[in-house]
Amino acid sequence: MAITASMVKELRERTGLGMMDCKRALEETDGDLEKAIEELRKTSALKAAKKAGRTTADGLLGLKVAEDGSRAAIVEVNIETDFAAKNEKFIAFVEKTVAQLFESSDGAIQSVMAAGLDAERETLVQEIGENISVRRGTVLDSSSGGISSYLHGDNRKASLVVLSGQNAALGRDIAMHVTAISPLVVRGDDVPADVLAKEREIYTTQANDSGKPPEIVEKMVEGRIRKYLAEVSLLDQPFVKDPNEKVGGLAKAAGVEVEQFVRFEVGEGIEVEEEDFAAEVAAQLQTSGDNN
Repeated sequence: MAITASMVKELRERTGLGMMDCKRALEETDGDLEKAIEELRKTSALKAAKKAGRTTADGLLGLKVAEDGSRAAIVEVNIETDFAAKNEKFIAFVEKTVAQLFESSDGAIQSVMAAGLDAERETLVQEIGENISVRRGTVLDSSSGGISSYLHGDNRKASLVVLSGQNAALGRDIAMHVTAISPLVVRGDDVPADVLAKEREIYTTQANDSGKPPEIVEKMVEGRIRKYLAEVSLLDQPFVKDPNEKVGGLAKAAGVEVEQFVRFEVGEGIEVEEEDFAAEVAAQLQTSGDNN
């Protein structure tokens, strides 16, 4: 059966895949559109699986907040390169992912992906040609409507802050501070015991190396612990827009408490293998020479 341009066009519109892939699928199924779709779904999944091992350290954040501040969702969707992160279909996928997470009943990103988004992700991998992964997502709820957000201009850093009451201006300012300064916890008491123990071990080793008496070493360690807690605790940090004020002081003056925050940054914690382009070219030239 002759494969026409209109047949290829219809298949492309229904699958979103490339022209040559669609033409080949129609040829292999003798022009049967439904069978061609089935074949493309199979091959797209295979190609997506082959790309699944490639590191995705770039990407975008998606953010959605209810107008009344009662609920918010944030997601990180990764892709391999900054160039591909600008793809309109990738951007649309990020927006759809956060919107569905926002509407979900359990607030679990795994449930949202299993409900159909993962199949869309695999199709997008095939179409864009880069591995894509939905790395994480979180939903926050507030009965008082105290959720505020801040999304940095490049959509790669963002924060959600939950206050005990509504104060949109202060909430946005604190969310901006969290995005810029990256505190570890709301208050010092929230630092995990294992993290604090590790810091204490490091400071003790450093203080012992000073050769001072044990009682002085103990005071040095406790002083450094207090300094560390102040540095990583949101409420004790100098406010990014006015270092003379502390975040905790601003909240107290406004009559609200900071209940929690969430901060996402694209690619944080992902190890990217450094590529030596010159070495790669040299290796290819060596291989070429060996084959001649």
